[in-house]
Amino acid sequence: MRTSIVIAAMAAAFWTGEAGAQTAEVHVLASNGIKAVMDELRPQAERAIGHPLAIEVDSSSVLKQKIDGGEAFDVAIVTSEVLDELSKAGKIVSGSSAGIARSGIGVGIRAGGPKPDIRTAAALKQTLLKAKSITFAQDGASRIYLEKMFDRLGIGSDLKPKIIREQGSARATARVADGSAELVLTLVSEILPAPGVELLGPLPAEVQNYVSMSAGVGAKARNADAAKALVKFLAGPSVAPILKAKGMEAVR
Repeated sequence: MRTSIVIAAMAAAFWTGEAGAQTAEVHVLASNGIKAVMDELRPQAERAIGHPLAIEVDSSSVLKQKIDGGEAFDVAIVTSEVLDELSKAGKIVSGSSAGIARSGIGVGIRAGGPKPDIRTAAALKQTLLKAKSITFAQDGASRIYLEKMFDRLGIGSDLKPKIIREQGSARATARVADGSAELVLTLVSEILPAPGVELLGPLPAEVQNYVSMSAGVGAKARNADAAKALVKFLAGPSVAPILKAKGMEAVR
């Protein structure tokens, strides 16, 4: 009797451990630019890898600071430049990285508001000059490019007094939604899901810039197999329609 009880207890512990391993969360650090995609893909991704996802979202630069500070994670989905830096620092498993998607920069306005012309570089220049206030994320992937673009258009000094830099794209788009800023410039994929904000359009082709997102497995991932499976899923062809719907396009 005692032997049977011991065997049963050991079997129960074994199967409980197996079940726990199968249902352990995969900790994902995801850039703001791909948040809407991950929100939509989450159910499919969880089914594909057999594990629930715990997704933490922030700007790529802030996520890099957290990783450099020792934060544990299984998968990082950040700008390709940041992922390269993390790989060189040994924070990402060598050979585990894959390009996921890219998004161009767009202009957002308050939903239902006036729609100024941004179809050409010249029109964009006049719209920016006429705007009472312009906001973007101070730590966003597009900030450096935007400031250089303002200078190339010859309006950098003119725009300085009316630029509002915010912590993160969510706070920047919220300013436009509540009327405290007139225009927001950030990735199209960050404008489309923003409540109360409407995409005026992407930057004109002659001044457009794309930000690419890549994924990689953490060097200290607790569940490396599930992490690798997630990266493979995100880099697969089945996600392309959702990427397009969320203002992004697949990169291979």
